[in-house]
Amino acid sequence: MELRELGGTGLRVSAVGFGASPLGHVFGDVPRDAARAAVRRALDLGINFFDTSPYYGGTVSESVLGDCLRHAAVPRDQVVVATKCGRYKDEGFDFSAARVARSVDESLARLGLDYVDILHAHDIEFTSLDQIVSETVPALRKIKESGKARFVGITGLPLSIYPYVLDRVPPGSVDVILSYCHYGVNDTSLVDLLPYLKSKGVGVITASPLAMGLLTDNGPPDWHPAPEELKSACRAAAEYCSKKGKSITKLAMQYSLMNNEISTVLVGMNSSKQVEENVAAALELSTSGIDKELLHEVEAILEPVKNMTWPSGIQQA
Repeated sequence: MELRELGGTGLRVSAVGFGASPLGHVFGDVPRDAARAAVRRALDLGINFFDTSPYYGGTVSESVLGDCLRHAAVPRDQVVVATKCGRYKDEGFDFSAARVARSVDESLARLGLDYVDILHAHDIEFTSLDQIVSETVPALRKIKESGKARFVGITGLPLSIYPYVLDRVPPGSVDVILSYCHYGVNDTSLVDLLPYLKSKGVGVITASPLAMGLLTDNGPPDWHPAPEELKSACRAAAEYCSKKGKSITKLAMQYSLMNNEISTVLVGMNSSKQVEENVAAALELSTSGIDKELLHEVEAILEPVKNMTWPSGIQQA
């Protein structure tokens, strides 16, 4: 598995990252043995980056991931573990300094770790961005100084949140960003922001290469917030691939892995089979390249909805 530098952190992360939200039973029950086997298989195949949050499954994802890493008996310095703060299943959103400080301690206890490699403020578009600038980021910096997190970041859907915050905090205050659903076959709008993020020395993680289920044979869950026009186009693209005996999921995964400016592509996994499929897609990309003919045909189907997104968060002033 290819390792890539994560901004200026000095961390080297696997190009495919293990998204642990499914371990929180958010897409159905995952038996403990299956979760442990998935994490063990990921480690064996060279995945070293694991991402979770107290929000996923109402803290279950963190607890399960902690159990899986302990069971795998992997040396701490051989894995990069990221979690988040500010968004909770029962409490909603709370980005106050006091809650952030409490949150990291709770996460470390659930994960069974002395520190996390990255602590993100989770979905910051759901609060005042000025609070993120004046209160949350300074609180994250204190946690970094304490050694409980090696690096800190911010996450969210609207791309405008990143320059808003990064332009208003001291240089070097934010080490990484985690963007989702903006770097895939249907939406490449993150690309426009990459030179800016590089100029700020900020590492880039992307998630949801399958656009939260839009680019799959089964289609998105009922709650998916995408407009119907986007869902319909993605469904047509998936059906086109299927008729040709190809997998839109593999194509989408490979597409997201092609840009080396993005350090790691997080994809949710809950079984050894999913791990093996994602790693196989990455290895095939590095040896044979992407199916360019299929890619161009799928891009043509998705062209009318290119970069179409959906609203997320509260209206910012």
